[in-house]
Amino acid sequence: MGERLEVEVGPVGHGGFCVARHEGRAVFVRHALPGERVVAVVTEGTDGDRFWRADAVEVLEASAHRVVPPCPYAGPDLCGGCDFQHVAVPHQRELKATVVTEQLRRLAGLEVDVVVEDVPGDTPPGSGLGWRTRQRYARTPDGHRAMRKHRSHDLVPVDECLIEAPDPATHELRGVSFDRDQDGFWQVHPGAPEALVAAVLGALEPRAGESALDLYAGVGLFARFLAERVGDPELVTMVEGDRTASEHSVANVPGASAHAGDVATVLAGLPAEPVDLVVLDPPREGARRAVVDQVVARQPRAVAYVACDPAALARDVAIFAEHGYGLRSLRAFDLFPMTHHVECVALLTR
Repeated sequence: MGERLEVEVGPVGHGGFCVARHEGRAVFVRHALPGERVVAVVTEGTDGDRFWRADAVEVLEASAHRVVPPCPYAGPDLCGGCDFQHVAVPHQRELKATVVTEQLRRLAGLEVDVVVEDVPGDTPPGSGLGWRTRQRYARTPDGHRAMRKHRSHDLVPVDECLIEAPDPATHELRGVSFDRDQDGFWQVHPGAPEALVAAVLGALEPRAGESALDLYAGVGLFARFLAERVGDPELVTMVEGDRTASEHSVANVPGASAHAGDVATVLAGLPAEPVDLVVLDPPREGARRAVVDQVVARQPRAVAYVACDPAALARDVAIFAEHGYGLRSLRAFDLFPMTHHVECVALLTR
């Protein structure tokens, strides 16, 4: 730790860094861009480690896509909330597309052309700023608000966070006001609910009279509009791990069935009857085999998989492939500008 290395920066990696090499060892360098030559300071690592982590502290040869970070708290040894403040916003999306493509290639054996789509809702438009409608701050001992450093509990006092939205989230979509707990989950990007609902419905193309299973259903965002498309909420079943969110889903999708509990456990206790459509919106670790196996046992004609982690998506896509379900389409959305995070909606069919 603390050693200074002069390195040629290689490809972007999954996690907000780029991969460089130093004497044969991989070095995961933050605050750099592919093709740059930088001086990097090691922040984590010992002689026996397979890889080190480092921060680029001096740029010797800069990428054409490098910009001055708009936030004064973005950079080495500062706030760890943003990964790509030093990258022009359009190129941030290109980097995220590269990561999704690489994860699908490496973990699912697929070659997929990925385009990460811009989603309206940042302030000012196109800036990548002012979109985060829910924000939490730490506090310094003297009460000043603060953010944490990357992979650390150390605090950085901040006066403002530039990705914080000027207005709180609205919980309305397409004329529907959704009940939810004050601290319950809701997409933080103001354009996310519409973008994801449109992508899911567009992928599944629900038909009147079809049955649908909404897994990790939250407060029923997808289930509400699935029920409208299939024409009868009794054809829709929701499963959600958080009991409070599940209770809200009952109010948000009247007439649909709602089950609270671990998704794999609940599915195992439900009749394994055929279902036409499935929506999967799992947490960052993905659905995993126990859930995927039970989904394919119900023989859906189409599965819409909403993923916030491309590696977890790729692993689950590989499990679906074992059962004869292939990836038919994929859309990716830039719901988290200035960070490495990206949201995908994948369609899987037999």
